[in-house]
Amino acid sequence: MSDLTTFRQETRAWLEENCPPSMRTATPEEEVIWGGRQQEFVNPESKLWLERMVEKGWTVPRWPTEYGGGGLSADEDKILQEEMRRINARLPLQSFGIWMLGPALLEFASEEQKQHYLPQITRGEIRWCQGYSEPNYGSDLAGLQTRAEDKGDYYLVNGSKIWTSYADMADWIFCLVRTDTDAPKHEGISFLLFDMASEGVTTSPIQLISGASPFCQTFFDNVKVPKTQLVGELNKGWTIAKRLLQHERQMISGIGGNSALGGSGTLLENVAKTYVGEDNGRIADPAIRADVCNHRMNDKAFQLTMGRSGEEAKAGRADANLASIFKFYGTEQNKRKYEQMLNLMGTQAVGWDGAAFSDKELATTRQWLRSKANSIEGGTSEVQLNVIAKRVLGLPD
Repeated sequence: MSDLTTFRQETRAWLEENCPPSMRTATPEEEVIWGGRQQEFVNPESKLWLERMVEKGWTVPRWPTEYGGGGLSADEDKILQEEMRRINARLPLQSFGIWMLGPALLEFASEEQKQHYLPQITRGEIRWCQGYSEPNYGSDLAGLQTRAEDKGDYYLVNGSKIWTSYADMADWIFCLVRTDTDAPKHEGISFLLFDMASEGVTTSPIQLISGASPFCQTFFDNVKVPKTQLVGELNKGWTIAKRLLQHERQMISGIGGNSALGGSGTLLENVAKTYVGEDNGRIADPAIRADVCNHRMNDKAFQLTMGRSGEEAKAGRADANLASIFKFYGTEQNKRKYEQMLNLMGTQAVGWDGAAFSDKELATTRQWLRSKANSIEGGTSEVQLNVIAKRVLGLPD
C-alpha cells in the first residue's frame, strides 16, 4: 500500500469522525467564518470545526508546521481537498490572510514576522483587509499617494484607500504606502502591516448597486506604524505587491471553475428545468439545453486547465503570468453564468424584494449585479489582457 493510499484512508477516517454534521452542508452567508476579533459563531459547530482543523494545521494544509500549517505535500493536499469535497465539508476558515497575505509573508517577511503573524492567521485570530487601490488612480496602482513619513522609530501614514473589502470588519491591514516621493512611481513604495484599531484609522462603507456594502473607503490621519511592521526592504514594496496580486488573481479566478452553480449552489441545468421546463429529464428547450451544455463544457475545460497548471507548478514549470489568464477567464465566465441565470428566470429575475419573490430569486438578481465587479477587482479585465499580451504573447506596445 502506497503512502498516499494510507494518507487518504487516514484522512477519510479523520474527517468522518471530526467533521460535524452541519459542517457538511452549504454555508449560509451568516455562517461564513472569517475569524478575527469580531467573529461570532452563529452555529457552535463552526467553532468546533475550526478548532479541530486548526489543531491538524489544515486551515493551511501546505504551510510549514512551524507556522501553524499542516506541512502537507501537494499530493497530500490534493487528497485532503478531494476527501473534503466528498463529504461536502465546509471551509473552516476564509481569510485574505490565507489566500493573499500569508503566501507573501512566507516569501518576503523576516523570520520574526513569520513567527508572529502566520500562526495567528492559521488560527483565524486576525481578519485582514487590503490597502491597495486609491481614489483617482483606478488601475494605476503604482501611482498611489498614501504617504508614510519616517519619524525615527515609526512611520506616520496619511492618505486614503478605496475598495478595501470588509475594512469595517477587519482587524489589520496590509497596505502599500509611498516612502520616497522623489523616486519613479514603481519605486519608493513600501509594504506595511498595521492594526485597524490604530488612532487615526477610519472607514466608510460603500454601497454597491447590488445593495450590499462589502467595500469601504479607508482613511489614514497621522497613523503611527512601528518600523518593525515593514515587510521586506524599504522602498521595495512593489515587488511584494505584484506577487501578492498573483495570489489574489488566482483566488478570484476560482469562481469561474464552479460557474455552473447558481448563487444558491443549484446546478445551472436544474435552474433551467425549473423555469423553462423539462422533457424526459432534459431541459425542454433544445437551444437553452445547448447553451447550458456549452457553459458546463467551458467550466470543465477551465477546471482541467487550472489542474494542469497545478501539476506544472509542482514540477517547477509554473508561469507567474497564468494568474492573469485565469483571473480574466474565471471572472468573465462567472459574469456569463449570471447573465444566463437571469435569462432562464425571465420576469422572475426582475424582482428585488417583496413577498412575490423568494430569497433565491432575490439573491440571484443581486449577485448578477455583484458579478460586474469581478472583472474590476484584483485588476481589471483590460489590465489582465495587457499583461497577457505583453508577458505571455510578447506583443509589441
